[in-house]
This record gives sequence, structure tokens and C-alpha cells, in this order.
Amino acid sequence: MTTDAAAHVLDQARAWLAQDPDAETRAELRTLIDEAEAGSTDAVTELHARFDVRLAFGTAGLRGEIAAGSNRMNRVLVSQAAAGLARFLVNHATIGEAPSVVIGYDGRRNSQVFATDTAEIMAGAGIRAILLPRLLPTPVLAYAVRHLHADAGVMVTASHNPPNDNGYKVYLGGRDRGSQIVSPADVEIAEEILLVAAGSSVLELPRAGFETADESVIDAYVDATAAIAPAPRAQVNVVYTAMHGVGWETFARAVSAAGFDEPHVVRAQIEPDAAFPTVAFPNPEEPGAMDLATDEARAQQAELVIANDPDADRLAIAIPDAAADGGYRRLSGNEVGLLLGWWAAERNAAGRAPGDGTLACSIVSSPGLAAIARHYGLHFSNTLTGFKWISRAPGLVFGFEEALGYLVNPDDVRDKDGISAAVAFLSLASELKADGRTVADHLAAFTETFGAFASSQISIRVTDLARIASTMQRLRDQPPSQIGGIRVDRIEDLADGFGGLPPSDVLRIQLTDGSRIMVRPSGTEPKLKVYIDSSSDEGGVAERTATAAASVAALDAGMRELVG
Repeated sequence: MTTDAAAHVLDQARAWLAQDPDAETRAELRTLIDEAEAGSTDAVTELHARFDVRLAFGTAGLRGEIAAGSNRMNRVLVSQAAAGLARFLVNHATIGEAPSVVIGYDGRRNSQVFATDTAEIMAGAGIRAILLPRLLPTPVLAYAVRHLHADAGVMVTASHNPPNDNGYKVYLGGRDRGSQIVSPADVEIAEEILLVAAGSSVLELPRAGFETADESVIDAYVDATAAIAPAPRAQVNVVYTAMHGVGWETFARAVSAAGFDEPHVVRAQIEPDAAFPTVAFPNPEEPGAMDLATDEARAQQAELVIANDPDADRLAIAIPDAAADGGYRRLSGNEVGLLLGWWAAERNAAGRAPGDGTLACSIVSSPGLAAIARHYGLHFSNTLTGFKWISRAPGLVFGFEEALGYLVNPDDVRDKDGISAAVAFLSLASELKADGRTVADHLAAFTETFGAFASSQISIRVTDLARIASTMQRLRDQPPSQIGGIRVDRIEDLADGFGGLPPSDVLRIQLTDGSRIMVRPSGTEPKLKVYIDSSSDEGGVAERTATAAASVAALDAGMRELVG
């Protein structure tokens, strides 16, 4: 660390401090600057971590820890992002028409502040800015972009990230139909943001008054969500948790409008709480996150557990299982996705011409959806990870990815939607109960109809991102010839694009027994992720299940040795 480097980062920090409108982050940064000026090497190191790079704006928008600095989420960074997005919208606006944007926010720390800053700066740039009336789920914002015919949407949320994170998701209307941004829009917006950052202080950005949407937007979303479910033939005993997020009010209204009884709730997790006090990570996929829900389910003898993540764009399901710890088993994202895909294909077959429609999932999700599409004569689309890609599949009927994301109502919402997916799954459970069957019975019927599709995931959280890059490079430079005793047939590197897919840092390993392994860095968290899938259609349900599970277990053990 040189004196010149320390002096440079101190200059950057002082310039940032001069334009920071937030008293908390300003005080935090002032302390770091004072300590660095007094000779603290730790303070200088921390300033380098905050200012040597900038939190990148990409196809996931922005997401990071709330703190002062260009590599953190804060009011300066959000103001620059809002101004850059405003410039992009003005540049792409129809001549003579003012573009419009609708803005939503969840219950995380600073979400409302970031949303209000965005609305004021957008309005100051001559854009019609509409702020949703209160903290709401991400799917409501995604719906509002289309419902209000907005040119863009912004959702302030970090979804299921740790408590001190926040984020900034951007959607585009018009020909993008309310989907999240993809290239080249993300690159163009990022360039505009950098131009703003290189220019004047954010304190000099013009601001103006904005509109606040009325409750009719939420009413319309609730009506559209309830309409996906037929009137229930049987009521299901349900426990619901919002995971300290914003899902409960909207979900409860949709359930009631669809004709279902109100679920039992996990009281300790039902109200928004930015501290997420009962969970280490507010993500239903994480070990222990659904323990309170399954405790409540046992007390209520529930037939179904429904969980949303904090912004309610994801859905987790648990069902009774005597063999499981605690008496309930959380279904994997693939299991839920395949059951909802089957549900959607059957509904589609009843209402459309044969072959009219597409089922879509990400490349890391179960190949079982392709089997459903073949069975019903539907098109199948395999996309890169993220609903920004899934939502763009032509003729989309249903889409999912294994990370608990499901798109069941593409006519109204072009993003994953944990509330409409929960209503759909509840409707499925109701139909099964009316016929004297359970979700577990339906999983066995799926295996009998389409084959057994087993999967597992290895998720390695790191503190040093270089570890992820080095692991990916090692797999490219020294490709394995066998994994878990199963020979590798070929490795497909998606870095330069493959099979019509855009370039992506993903390795697809095809095994000689028909199994598949995907390896990729997470797009939203400091993790290396490995996805393993195998299938079998030989023999009865038990034999198919055992064969697929054995293959996955061998590959899982082999990959843990390889990347662990």
C-alpha cells in the first residue's frame, strides 16, 4: 500500500462525503477518513475496499451491503443510478412523449428512502414517476409496469440476501413487456450512470414531486392472481410464513379472493422486519430457515407449508413426511417447478390448441420440464439463469428455475412471482385433496408418467471471490475424465455462447449415463454453485427413483471432492 494510493483513496472518500445526503453513512465515512488521516492502516484498507471498485450495474441491477462508498449500496449510488436510468429513458423515448417509470420498495433497511430518491430524481429529469403507495412485494411492481403501461420499473429490494444488503432491480416496458433488463440495455444504462457519477454532485441533481399510485394497482394484481385458480373443491390446512418480508398482506388477499380459507401463520415471521431476527439468512433454501414454519405446521397438523422470501418473488413448499426430520419435508425447487409445470400444461391443454405454448426453464433447472413439454406437444425453451431470460420465451405458458422461482401467470407478470405460484400450488393441493390424494401421491404419479428426475445442488459460499474464478479456470484447464465413477462424455463451455445461448460463465458437463452437471458462479451472492441432475424411466416408480437418486449421489460426492 503506497502513500500515493492512500492519498488517492482519501481524496475519493472526501469527494464522496461532500455529496452524501445520508447522515448515517456520512458519519460512518467521516470516522473512517479521520482514522485513515491519523495513520490507521486498517481504515485505509477499508477505504480501498469501498472505493477501489464500483458496485457494478448489470442485468441484476445493483445489489450490495448498505454502507458509504462506491462499492456499497447508499443514497449517493442510488441517486446516480436513478439519474443514469432517467437519461437512458429520455434517450429512448418517443419524440414528444415523456417516458414513465413506476417504483416499488420492500421492507428492507433504506428501501423506502432509496425509492423516494429515485422518484424525485426521475421526476426532476422530466419523467412521469409513480411510486407505489407502500411497501409491497416485487411481483406487484412487476405487474404494475404492465398494468400502468410504464416505460420502466424499479424495485428496491435485495430479495433473500443478508439483512444489511439492499438492491435495485430494473424492468422495461414496451416491447420488453415488463421483463427485467438484459443486454444491451444494461450496458447502456451502466454507461449513463458512470457519466452521471463523473459529473456533478448528486446534491445538484434536479428533483421534483412525483405521483403516488392508488390502491387500485394492488387490487388489480390481487384479482389477476386469484383468477388463476378455479373455485376450490376442498379446503387445505395451510401454514404460511412471510420470512419477515412483505408477502403476507397481498398473499392473504389473493387467497381469500380465490375462495380459500385463511392460512395459519408463523406469527414471529409474519410482519416485515428488516433485521430478520429469527433467521441467519432470510432465504427458504437455507438450512433452518423454515424451522418455525414446520413447528407451526406440526401444531396445526397442516397439510401444506407455504413460505415466501422477503420480497415474495420466491416460493418454498413443505409437505408432511413421516421420514423427515420434524415430520415435514421441504420440496426442492425442481420438484415444485415440475409439479407446477404439469399443472400449467394440463390447464393449457384444456384451453388452447395442441402445441400452442412454451414451457421454459433455466439451464440449471431440471430437464423434467422438457419431458412435460414433449408429453403435451408444447414447445420447450432452455434459457440462461434468471427470469430476465425465462420471461422472454415466445408463447410462454409457464417458466421456472430451481432457485424457488416460478412464473405461472405470464399474461400479467413477466417475472418470478411467489404469490401467484403459491395460489397455483394451493389450488393443485385442493384438487388433489378433493380426489382423495396428496402432494406426495402426485409426486409419485409424476414419476410414473414422466420418469424420475433427481437433482442436488452444491453451494460454496466464499469470502474471496478469486476462489470462484480460480475453480472455474481449473475445471477448464484440467477437465475431469470421470466424476463419482461415471465417465464424462463431454464438457460444454458457455463462455463464448453455446447452442444459441448468449455467453455466460457456465460449464455444462455431460455424463455417459445421461446425467448432467452445471457449474457457475452465483449472479447475486458470493457463491460457487453446482447443479446435478439425473433421470430414469426404467422399471416402476421405486426403481426409477432409486436409480436416479443413486446417480445423483455418486456425482454429488465426486463434485464435492473436485470443487470443495
